[in-house]
Amino acid sequence: MSILELDHVSIRYITGDFKEIGLKEYVLRRIKRNYHVTEFWADRDVTFSLEKGDMLGIIGTNGAGKSTLLKAISGIMEPTQGRVTRRGSIAALLELASGFDGDLTVRENAYLRGAMLGYTRRFMDQTYDQIIDFAELRDFQDRPFKQLSSGMKSRLAFSIASLVQPDILILDEVLSVGDGAFRKKSEKKMREIIAGGATTILVSHSLEQIRQLCTKVLWLEKGRQIAFGETQPLCGLYQDYLDKKPWPHRAGYDPGISKPGAQKHTARRALFWIYFGFISGLFTWPRPSGR
Repeated sequence: MSILELDHVSIRYITGDFKEIGLKEYVLRRIKRNYHVTEFWADRDVTFSLEKGDMLGIIGTNGAGKSTLLKAISGIMEPTQGRVTRRGSIAALLELASGFDGDLTVRENAYLRGAMLGYTRRFMDQTYDQIIDFAELRDFQDRPFKQLSSGMKSRLAFSIASLVQPDILILDEVLSVGDGAFRKKSEKKMREIIAGGATTILVSHSLEQIRQLCTKVLWLEKGRQIAFGETQPLCGLYQDYLDKKPWPHRAGYDPGISKPGAQKHTARRALFWIYFGFISGLFTWPRPSGR
């Protein structure tokens, strides 16, 4: 049984002036037909599943819908359409430097962040030295948190969040924190968590990092699922896309869009190549029809 399943997940944002005008003005504008909002679909119809021990890399250019999808997977937000099924505990390292109090010390913030993640005071007492040494902040532990650089803040957050062994671990660009030495140390820590059986989802702009760490890849572009399959072939196709090479230049390659049951439907395979035609400029992608 899959530990994580996404079934046709779509996430919609509604933008406009409705948040600011208040109920009375809202009613008046609706009566006058002078009220306008805009729908924006951050993700559309994303479907895949992961097994225990899988490590998924999510790739795509800026605005592809990667971080929004992670929020839906982690339970921070509910999808507008579709379903996310999680089987097991989940830990999400999103926006690492957020949630701290700049006026408190580094030590106090470590305990604060631990409490936010559900750790007990006893657990934090037992692991504090491990946290502060892994983050390489022993000399800064009694300084105000606001005096730390952004890299130092992220290192502390990573050190705290990576203490536990979750069933599902979600990482959004967190392996790029700190200098080269700390990145190597954080990658080693992630390998230990993965070796412990955790299913991991990583968003990274480093294609080399995805190639080295991940067993599967999900490619998103403008909120659409382009492909889901094996790491090396899809990373190669994505690099070609970034390099603006013509499509399809690898004749006969089936990237394995492994939506549940996708292999049974040749129409979906045809749709895959239509997607590729779109991103290569061979086709013009139609605007959503107001859904």
